[in-house]
Amino acid sequence: MRGKRVTDVRQMCFVDFCRSLSLDAMASDMEHVREEIEDENRGPSFHCDLYDTEISHKIAQMLLPGLATACVDNTTGDIFRTPALVAVDLRKEFVEYLTQRSESFVAETTILEGDLAAEASDDPYEIIADFADDFATLKRNLFGRISGWLLSEKREDKIDDIVQEMELSKFWAIDRREAIARTLLKNVDFKGAFHCVMKFDTTEDLAEHVASCGFRSMICANEGCNTRFTAAHLEKHDLACPFKIIPCEQNCSESLMRREMDRHCITNCPMKVVKCPFYQVGCQSTVPQCTLKQHIHDSLRDHVLRVLQRSHKEASADDLKRQAEQLESFSSELASACDVKSLTMVLKDLEARLQQPEATMTTGLQSDAHTTTSNAEQTEVSSPAHINTDYQN
Repeated sequence: MRGKRVTDVRQMCFVDFCRSLSLDAMASDMEHVREEIEDENRGPSFHCDLYDTEISHKIAQMLLPGLATACVDNTTGDIFRTPALVAVDLRKEFVEYLTQRSESFVAETTILEGDLAAEASDDPYEIIADFADDFATLKRNLFGRISGWLLSEKREDKIDDIVQEMELSKFWAIDRREAIARTLLKNVDFKGAFHCVMKFDTTEDLAEHVASCGFRSMICANEGCNTRFTAAHLEKHDLACPFKIIPCEQNCSESLMRREMDRHCITNCPMKVVKCPFYQVGCQSTVPQCTLKQHIHDSLRDHVLRVLQRSHKEASADDLKRQAEQLESFSSELASACDVKSLTMVLKDLEARLQQPEATMTTGLQSDAHTTTSNAEQTEVSSPAHINTDYQN
C-alpha cells in the first residue's frame, strides 16, 4: 500500500510538472505574440515630413483674410468693440476650430454617401477655406445676421483694411501661419496627394528617400527664375516658366524666353505672317515676312494687272491684259516696286514711254504731208507764168 501511494504521488507530481511546463510554454508563446503585435503596431519610427509647399503657402495666405472676416462680422454695428480688439481671442479660437474640423474631416467624409460624397472636394485649400467660412458664420453677430451688411461693398473694403493692418503690424507672421497650414494640410489630405506618407525603419533609409521624394523642395533651374516648388510639380512649372528658353512658336531659327515670345512673334520674327502690300488692290495673300519679297516677285503680273484695273477703270479686261503683256518686257523696273504706290508710279512712267514712239510717228507723218502739199501749191502757182512766157515767145 505504501509503495502504491508513493507511485501515485510521483504520478501526480509528474502531471503537475507537465502542466507547469505547458503553462510556461503557453505564457511564453503569448508573450511572443504580444511582442509581435506591439512591433506591428509600433511600425517604422522615421516619417518623411515633406509636403506640397505651394498648396501649404496658399493655405497660409488664406488664413489672414479668413480671420479678418470673422473679426469684422463679429463686431459689425458694435460701438464698444472693434475688429482689432477681438483679433487676439478670435485667432486662438480660429486655429482651434480649424484643427478640430481638420482632424474630424476624414470621419465626416466617410459618413457622407452618394452624391454628397462625390461632391466632397479633394483640394486641401478648398476644404480649409470652407472651414474658415464656417467659422466666420459662427462668429457673425446679430446685426450682421439681420442686416444687408453681408452684401455691402463696405464690408469687403473693411476686411481688406483689416488684412492690410495685420500684415503691416505682423500680427500673425507668415511663418507661424505656414506651420499651422502644414498641420491642417496633413489632417485633411487623407489620400496623401499633397504630403508624403512614407515611413522608414532607419535614418539612412529616410535620408535616401528624402533625396528623391516627390515632395522635396526645388528651385527652378532656368536663369532668372527663383520660383520654389515641389519636385512633383517640376514638369508643370517647366511648361509655364516665363524664363525657360524655348524655340520660336512660329518656327523661325531663334530661341528665346517664353515671356518674350509674344512680343517677338508680333514684331521682329521673320516668320511673322503679314498681308501682301497689294491687299489694297485685291491681293488677299498672307505670307511669312521672310518670304514676302518672293511672293511679290512670283505675283508680279497679277499685281500689275490689279493696279492697271484700278488706274483704268473703264478699260476692258482684254485691253488691260494686252497692256500688262506689253509691260512684261520692263520686268526689272516693275520688280523694284514693292507696294501699290510705287508700282503705280512705275506703270505711269512706262505707259508714257510706250506712247511716246506713236506720238513721234504721228507727228512725222503730219509733217511729211504738210511738206508735200506746200510743194504742190508752189508748182501750181509757177506753171501759168511759164506757159505765158512760152506763149509770148
